[in-house]
Amino acid sequence: MIESLLQNETKIHSPPCSEAMANQLLSTYGSPLYVYQADRLHQTLEHITRSIDYPHVQFHFATVTNGNIALLQLIEQAGWGLHANTPGDVFLGLKAGFSGDRIVYTGSNLNRDDIQQLIDWKIDRFNFDSLSQLQDFCEYSGSQGRLIRPEIGLRLNLSELTGDSRIGLNPAEFEKANEIAQQHGFSITGLHFYRGTGTNATGAFTQVIDRLIAIAQQLPDWRTLDFGGGFGYPYRGGAVFDWGEFGAAITERLSALSRPIELVIEPGRSAIAGCGILLAKVVSVKWLGDGVSPRKLRQIVGVDTTVANLSVPAVHGGYRAIATWETGDVSRYQTDICGNTTYSRDYLGRNCWLPKLQIGDAIAILDSGAYGYAMSSHFLHRPRPAEVLIDAKGDRLIRQREDYSILLNGQIF
Repeated sequence: MIESLLQNETKIHSPPCSEAMANQLLSTYGSPLYVYQADRLHQTLEHITRSIDYPHVQFHFATVTNGNIALLQLIEQAGWGLHANTPGDVFLGLKAGFSGDRIVYTGSNLNRDDIQQLIDWKIDRFNFDSLSQLQDFCEYSGSQGRLIRPEIGLRLNLSELTGDSRIGLNPAEFEKANEIAQQHGFSITGLHFYRGTGTNATGAFTQVIDRLIAIAQQLPDWRTLDFGGGFGYPYRGGAVFDWGEFGAAITERLSALSRPIELVIEPGRSAIAGCGILLAKVVSVKWLGDGVSPRKLRQIVGVDTTVANLSVPAVHGGYRAIATWETGDVSRYQTDICGNTTYSRDYLGRNCWLPKLQIGDAIAILDSGAYGYAMSSHFLHRPRPAEVLIDAKGDRLIRQREDYSILLNGQIF
């Protein structure tokens, strides 16, 4: 299998499955197709869990990256909890078997209906990112006569680290936050910090531990440090986030405190990206160039999927390696992989160096387990693909392929 990289790079990549298996899956379930490997997910969860030896640690998977219930069930069975950003995240988690006391809710801009729904679902840990949201929650939740008061944390915004992020409170607001909570019979017990998205530099996390602890100690009732997510994944190879180094650093700092502090870690992308691929079929091939030198030819390959199914590369500037199976031709050609719409940004990969492809060939877009199906849409009105899980028992469908009738859902005419 050949993995194509941007910037005219090529390298050999170990295939996640054989060409025969890829074609069998596409024949059985149709193309395009999301495929997940249960053993790869288990290995990653176990590696992260074992890397942090702190006795008071909880791991919560960030549902924003992938909300397939079959995958969430595997994560629940591994002993992890859930990190939710929206009530929809919570809904999926409950359907997957997570209880409300294993879900941490860190949202933004909740209305009263959202708050009531989360109360009804018995979510008992919240992180708030503004004084007004904290005030509204305390007033409304307190008026419901709930016997068990939820744990409340504050989401920290350090502008020098998080840039101009709109989310979070600065430490100068903590005193007022405490006043609001106490007026309604609540306590601020947690500090939540989000370092940034997709960060592979381990030092970016370890270097802020002491500062976070110092800030958290400004909270009189502090007992939980929620380090959030943002842990990266090496899509391009190179630096890999060192869970062992991070685990040793955070364990040393928290163990030195005079009382036990609960640690919450919320991996998403780093936990699930590598277990998923998006398979597709080549449906057209054309060539641009002088027709003489392979280095001056550009191969334009059309496939039967679209950026609506995997939006990160085109819409958000992210990168996903594209792989093909060996054809026996050692020549490599500059290649653009194009989706099946006329949208000008419908590219799954550009400037890839790939062998000559033919109609009917399969391609694999690697490391698509995070922000793949979760960010898919009906843009340009194509139904979304099926999802399949491969485990010790074989392969099984975990989400049906949509048909065009899905485009009528909710419409009145």
